[in-house]
Amino acid sequence: MTEYVIVVALIAVAAIAVYQYFGQTVRNQTAAVAQEIAGGNGAAARTEAGNAANDAARRADQKATLNDYTSQKDK
Repeated sequence: MTEYVIVVALIAVAAIAVYQYFGQTVRNQTAAVAQEIAGGNGAAARTEAGNAANDAARRADQKATLNDYTSQKDK
């Protein structure tokens, strides 16, 4: 049972880290889809999603420390 708890905790930590990097991208992509379903133009949200993805990739290439995960502000 302890091993399962450890595995779940590691998966949770990994999910938090991924969401920290790519959360804004996911929000912008969701906004673009919602705008297009509503009949609007989602081009601006798609552009913002691309910009957020590029920023996340740039941050992922940098060497990360624990402070990056605890003090990083979402843009």
